[in-house]
Amino acid sequence: DRRRHRAHDRSLALSLTANTLGRRTRRPRWFILAMLGPALAGLLIFFVYPLIASVFYSFTRFDLVSPPEFIGLRNYEYLFTKDPKVWVAAGNTLWFVVILVPVRIVTALAVAYLLVRARRASGFWRTVFYLPALVPSVAGVVAFVFLFNPGTGPVNLILKSIGIQGPLWFNDPDWSKPSLLLLGIWVMGDIMIIFLAALLDVPKELYEAAELDGARSWQRGWYVTLPSIAPVLVFAVVTGVIAALQYFTEAAVASTVASGKATVGAGSGGELGYPGNSLLTYTEWLYVRGFANYQLGYASALAVLLFVVAAVFLVLLLRRVKAFSPEEAQ
Repeated sequence: DRRRHRAHDRSLALSLTANTLGRRTRRPRWFILAMLGPALAGLLIFFVYPLIASVFYSFTRFDLVSPPEFIGLRNYEYLFTKDPKVWVAAGNTLWFVVILVPVRIVTALAVAYLLVRARRASGFWRTVFYLPALVPSVAGVVAFVFLFNPGTGPVNLILKSIGIQGPLWFNDPDWSKPSLLLLGIWVMGDIMIIFLAALLDVPKELYEAAELDGARSWQRGWYVTLPSIAPVLVFAVVTGVIAALQYFTEAAVASTVASGKATVGAGSGGELGYPGNSLLTYTEWLYVRGFANYQLGYASALAVLLFVVAAVFLVLLLRRVKAFSPEEAQ
């Protein structure tokens, strides 16, 4: 009898303990869900719902006034076969992805490296190179357009004083994108400051060990510095590609200001892309179709295609980075 009572007491204690632990584990789960509630609600409202709505509207004819009319794949058929400007806009966007992103990253990394090596007035130079990143995008573009004005801009006046005929810059289709490239280099302080923190965080012991092994300066940079800051490089490339695929403000403001217009996207949006559609990006064309021509169904198809292309870009990029990572090599 005593053994039975002891066994019963043990089982009762175990069940009470299990119930208590279950209550304790359930409470934190509800608490965690409650804390994540605002973030999850924001994700559902501002990302999941717009994405689903865009996919739905991409199969319809919709102008914000009449009810959406289901038309199947006609928007996508027109996008791939009949739209005269979509591939021009896609090519310009691809130029910014392939040229602007690598140039900004390399320039920011080089400046950060020089600032790490600087021994005098390093704080002053860090401030100088970071300050342009604090300038609002619209103000920076307007200032650049006036600085590079082919007739009265100080850049061409300085070039003329030394016997060089300056180009038309933002008024020339061949020079408009390189002009925005110069603007992108000027405001690279946001990436530079991240690279600076990453370079300062590299352990000095690694450099000392490499130097004892006879590694030269470029070998220390290639085999010590770059692997140590690889996660930061991946972050910079991923965010840069996403921003380049959505490149809008700088190109739109440069087009409108250089063409002499006062507002972005007025009327039919014809001034966007000036000169000669050289600055017409994919998101600008999406804006023109959706908010200037009120073709919200077709604009949704453009947005869905942009989302798919961005996702494919990032998957391929992350796989390539993972394939060349030290862990995979081992």
